[in-house]
Amino acid sequence: MNPLSSSDQANMAGEQRKLRLQVLGLNTVEAEATFDRVARIAASLTKSPLAMVNFINDERQMFRGMYVPPSSPDAPMTGSESNGIVFDLSSVAREAGNDYGFCPHVVAQGSQLALDDVFDYPRFKGNPLVNDMGVRSYLGTPLRDNTGMILGTVCVADVKPRTWDRELREGMQELTETLLSDFKLRDSLLAQQQELFSVFDGAPFPIMLTEGPHHLLRYANGRQGSAFGMVPQFSPGRHVLPTLEAIGVFNAMDDAFRTGQATMLNRASVATYDMGLPQDFNFLCTPVRTSPSAPISGVLTVAMNDTGQSYPGSDQQAFAANVQERFERLGAGGLPGGPAPGHH
Repeated sequence: MNPLSSSDQANMAGEQRKLRLQVLGLNTVEAEATFDRVARIAASLTKSPLAMVNFINDERQMFRGMYVPPSSPDAPMTGSESNGIVFDLSSVAREAGNDYGFCPHVVAQGSQLALDDVFDYPRFKGNPLVNDMGVRSYLGTPLRDNTGMILGTVCVADVKPRTWDRELREGMQELTETLLSDFKLRDSLLAQQQELFSVFDGAPFPIMLTEGPHHLLRYANGRQGSAFGMVPQFSPGRHVLPTLEAIGVFNAMDDAFRTGQATMLNRASVATYDMGLPQDFNFLCTPVRTSPSAPISGVLTVAMNDTGQSYPGSDQQAFAANVQERFERLGAGGLPGGPAPGHH
């Protein structure tokens, strides 16, 4: 058997990172206060005008934490003067391709990368980051989770050459390690949520948990699959559950995700796979978070059948309210990865 090529190994590593990020609820570009705060500390520690907490999957980089210079000319700068170069990144997107910048190199080599002057390195001086933003120096540190997997980087950059001395390099390493507690907390929540999902598995009506504004499917119980179709984990709900999209369920989920308030879609009629005839459902959509202080990460949707259902509607409402309370108590937002169910 031929050994895997370096490109094959890189692709496999990227796919493993993507799965881990999906499980942790980190495979999106949405900003998160914890990571923005770490980026701000990194900028202050190194007196750099740009800092990021960057997660990298097999397709893109996601800057979930970012510090950029204040857009106001009167606002104080974190870093030193930029020698006349305008370094206004207030409109920088929170994602980029894997050919942009130097962070993918840090992840690939698995060690800290310090570039005192990018122009001293032919392989780096032509990078789009240099041309687009005038970056001349960079310090990137691998961001490892509590299992030891590299998920991305914590990095800083400047528009002039810098000497990243040992003290700065070690300080960035220590700062990066402070995020281990966040990853441990997420894993702890995942384990607790798995216990709660065992309750969902036995529920007599459909339940699904989705992530993010695009409602990626993270969990569905057996009744959800038998009624509306089994779909792959982490697939976009709108595309793989067209019957629910047609009756407005995902619009109600949009409202819950946007407003942070539970939303009810009443008496929506849909033909189910198991019955073959239209059934009337009330859909309760509840926003969920990874922790009480975190932004909304997804929506828990419970479908309560009003048509020919032996389980009384009032009991369904009580169950849904109990589920909501327990889920919020845990802090929602993820489930352990496992084999994705096949499409119906």
